[in-house]
Amino acid sequence: MWNSMSSLQLSLFGIGALTLGAVVIYNYWTSRKSAPRQAEPQTEPVGGATEPTLDVAEQKEPVLTDDFASLPQPERKPQLDALIDVIATIEVDHPVSGDAALAALPATRRVGTKPFHVEGCSDVSGEWEALAAGHRYSAFQAGVQLANRVGALNNIEFSEFVVKTQAFADAVAGAANFSDMLEEVARARELDQFASAHDAQLSFTLCTRASAWSPGYIQQHAARLGFVAGVIPGRMVLPSPVAGLPPILSLTFDTQAAMADDPALSAIREFSLSLDVPQIAREDQPFERLREVARLLAEHMDGVLTDGNGQILGDDVLDQIASDLQQLYDALDARELSAGTPQARRLFS
Repeated sequence: MWNSMSSLQLSLFGIGALTLGAVVIYNYWTSRKSAPRQAEPQTEPVGGATEPTLDVAEQKEPVLTDDFASLPQPERKPQLDALIDVIATIEVDHPVSGDAALAALPATRRVGTKPFHVEGCSDVSGEWEALAAGHRYSAFQAGVQLANRVGALNNIEFSEFVVKTQAFADAVAGAANFSDMLEEVARARELDQFASAHDAQLSFTLCTRASAWSPGYIQQHAARLGFVAGVIPGRMVLPSPVAGLPPILSLTFDTQAAMADDPALSAIREFSLSLDVPQIAREDQPFERLREVARLLAEHMDGVLTDGNGQILGDDVLDQIASDLQQLYDALDARELSAGTPQARRLFS
């Protein structure tokens, strides 16, 4: 009897141990499966193999390093343009030093929600330029932007522009000449209507098919395609090959996850890829780059590309977007506000 009971107990103990082991293994497997994917340890490429990258001139953070000083610089041109600015001329009897002109500028360089600028006509070259110490100017012009993404210049803002410009003119012993307020405000409304009808900021969402991603996992895959860390946690950018110009694309994910005490434990199931169309030159093919980035990230991270409503974006939809963008580019070109130009970047900001 004792032997039979001992055998039964041993059998039950064995079955219990097997069951417990199976539960432990299952729990370990499910926890591993549900845990966010982590970045791989950095290793040297084997056999000369390299990670896929996009064609970017430099893969470093432009705002956090001085290495971009050697990159091509945008051409420096006078800021004011009659196409998108109200411009008031200021005549002076004698040349004024740049130091005196800079001291006469208002404390804030905005009029309401619009940028305000003053330029001087160089006494040496006769060209308009941003005010600089040590230079001398034979005339000045002040301007306020007609419209931006906040809206059109209104009567109150025009009046504030007149007050600021007149104060500057008085300080440099000059005489200011202003255009008609009603005409300029009407021009501002028309420009704002055009800009509103031809603005485009594309944002796609990449969602995980299965396991969540950790911040490091996302950052590692994006970095392989040329993205660098942005100033804001949870944001990366694909920098322009020209220093000082806006990034071509941006990638954003949960800021709180990026700032967590242990980001490796943060589970992220989606992130966005964005393109500000009017800010980037057409010849840079930004939408084509956006498509290629999305394709590669979806392929390597086991994700799927969707719109803001969770609908999967197939090639047919992306092809239609590409066709619509060509019409948008044509309309901007016809208005002399081509995407990526200084005027377009200012208007669509």
